[in-house]
Amino acid sequence: MHVLIAPNAFKNSLTAGEAADAIKRGLSHSRLSATSECCPVGDGGDGTGDLLIQYLQGRRIPAKVRDPRGRAIDSYFGLIEQSNTAIIEMASASGLRLIDPAERNPLHTSSAGTGDLIRAALDLGAGCIILGMGGSATVDGGTGILQALGVRFTDVSGRPLEHLPVQLSGLASIDLSDLDPRLETTELIVLCDVTNPLTGPRGAAAVFGPQKGADPAAVRLLESGLKRFAEVVFHQTGKDLGMAPRAGAAGGAAAGLHGLLNATLVSGIDYFLEITGFDAALDRSTHVITGEGGIDEQTLQGKAPFGVAVRAKAKGLPVTAMTGHLPADMTALKPYFDELILINRRRTPMAEALANTAANLESAALEWGNRLALEWGIDVNGPAPKA
Repeated sequence: MHVLIAPNAFKNSLTAGEAADAIKRGLSHSRLSATSECCPVGDGGDGTGDLLIQYLQGRRIPAKVRDPRGRAIDSYFGLIEQSNTAIIEMASASGLRLIDPAERNPLHTSSAGTGDLIRAALDLGAGCIILGMGGSATVDGGTGILQALGVRFTDVSGRPLEHLPVQLSGLASIDLSDLDPRLETTELIVLCDVTNPLTGPRGAAAVFGPQKGADPAAVRLLESGLKRFAEVVFHQTGKDLGMAPRAGAAGGAAAGLHGLLNATLVSGIDYFLEITGFDAALDRSTHVITGEGGIDEQTLQGKAPFGVAVRAKAKGLPVTAMTGHLPADMTALKPYFDELILINRRRTPMAEALANTAANLESAALEWGNRLALEWGIDVNGPAPKA
């Protein structure tokens, strides 16, 4: 037996690597005689950039950027010198984790810091930029990124809209004349961890706005602004962003970069698994363990455990998912996961559960290994399947 351990990050608790290490420790303490391999994964959300820098043997480049509220902070991006590729994680400049809960209001948070990182990567001559777009504090359609790169957004009188996205519903024209010319010869690949469209009941404002601090009135204003943004982009470029798949990722930043910078929007987890050679690890394995903080029907819209499960099932491998939260109805999940394990079985309060995630994962893996050892008749001296 060879177990492939491929979890995503457990939000607000463990990185994907830390989660994988906890699961591996639990297996090593069990009675299951099996080898294991850690392949932490990312889908474009928090931590994906760091994983790609590690897998692709890049180095961190420090950079000064603006946080979601416009304050100067220290950040970084990755540079893969062999391929002249930059790895940028939006959460490192425009992330929800960078601001206090009391400051979370997507009417007044900007993605400009991510634009600062893109400009810094261009300054080093990057010919390809890979952007992980999860974990943002913004619902600005990427207008902050675009402003940082030279785009001007104006009202009907030609006056610049300085306060976006709160003023976005007053957009009349987009001026690209001062757009950084280096972008014309730079490939932009946006890793999306959701398939939501830009607007509508499943759009960036309706679904993600409340998660980032928007009340119902703010959601309506954000929705109005994003709709107007899509209308102006369509009028000027012919690109229909409103219902384009994945355009709602990162508060619509995916839409803005696709519409005005010709960025390619891809499934974050599929791209990650492909570029890191995940199928080769599957070929060495007999069982797969994945997981993240919560698994529900939204997981099936492009999250990491879903991408791992699809590839594993295609090779006939059993898939176990470990998570801190499961829905009451798991019918939609069962075709992809042979086993769903709730690691917080005592259902402790959220703060306590987050603090104990590593211990809970280790315990769950220990029990899983012992159960398999019993089922297969395997002991510490090696495999001894029942006749």
